[in-house]
Amino acid sequence: MFWIICIMMALGVISFLAAPLLRPGPEAAENPQLVIYKGQLEEVDRDVERGILKQSEAERARAEISRRLLAVSRTTQLTGTAPAWANRLVIIVVGLLLLVLGGATYEAIGAPGEPDQPLAARLAQAEVMRETRPDQAALEEAAPPSPQVDAPAEYLEQIAQLRTVVPTRPDDLQGWTLLAFHESRLGNYAAAARAQDRVVSLQGDNVTLDDLQRQVDLMVAAANGVISPEAEIIARDLMQRDEASIAGRYYLGALYNQTGRPDVAFRFWRPIVESGDASFHADLARAQIEDAAARAGIEYVLPEIRGPGEADMAAAQDMSDEDRQAMIGNMVNQLADRLGTQGGPASDWARLITAYGVLGETDAAQTVWAEAKTTFVGDSVALQVLETAAKSAGVLE
Repeated sequence: MFWIICIMMALGVISFLAAPLLRPGPEAAENPQLVIYKGQLEEVDRDVERGILKQSEAERARAEISRRLLAVSRTTQLTGTAPAWANRLVIIVVGLLLLVLGGATYEAIGAPGEPDQPLAARLAQAEVMRETRPDQAALEEAAPPSPQVDAPAEYLEQIAQLRTVVPTRPDDLQGWTLLAFHESRLGNYAAAARAQDRVVSLQGDNVTLDDLQRQVDLMVAAANGVISPEAEIIARDLMQRDEASIAGRYYLGALYNQTGRPDVAFRFWRPIVESGDASFHADLARAQIEDAAARAGIEYVLPEIRGPGEADMAAAQDMSDEDRQAMIGNMVNQLADRLGTQGGPASDWARLITAYGVLGETDAAQTVWAEAKTTFVGDSVALQVLETAAKSAGVLE
């Protein structure tokens, strides 16, 4: 049915363009000059019959009038209408050109064989995907086995003893923490996630954000990167406890990105991508946000991250802690000077706020946050990016 409709539409367009060429043109009226010259020839004949004009003079007059009559006749033929065969050839060429261009364009940007995808149906389908996705156990079972980690035999023996002893001590927080850590080092993410779940349960209401983040990290790794319903609950818990949680924001964005809502994923990821955060989760968001934006129909180019080059990083490895701290402070000061004199995008302001937070210079972060709010007043997207940075730096209540 789709191709029938396309063909009918193409034929309709071609017919519309061909109609003027196929329509017979009006009969061309005789050139007025031709009528005048023919009348003059007849007048010469009558003058000869009446004896007004001599025969020799009449011949010269006829020759001149005939010459002019021939010139006008040639001009009329050159400016006449095109023959019917030429019009038909134009119709055929234009029709074939339209069909070829239309087919090539659809092949390049269309989706042959795909059914209609209205927005309401896609939103409903995305909701069904989220509601019916497999649970953590099913995802762990379907995940490919982790690659074997090359570890010393003595270390493996110690971990085997730890696996035997820790379950016999269900309330040993330190034991379960060690088991979760070493299982993750060996790539046994499912076992590490179960041990970390016990760590979180033992802490109860006093559980730390780091332990919750470690738990969701291990669950997602065990599920081969898929966000299960159980992992979603922990990610939302992270966001409720700390709205600036980069991990919580990343995993919720990943959930929507995996279930047909890249537009929602983009809204979750953009603030952390442009905040200047250098965490593992922010890097994951940077690696996926442009693709999510493209699938959501959003034109977005990942902002360039300005920071120390490879030479600077190599030099920093050989520095003492004091020298390294001084180098970082110098880079932050350069960024602050540039923003103060030249200005810059919200992502640069957010990076400066985050950097001051990492350096422990809360007053400076507060000052930059206040100035940035004034600079980007009315820009809701920029303010969201800046708020994320301010929360990360601890200067936003």
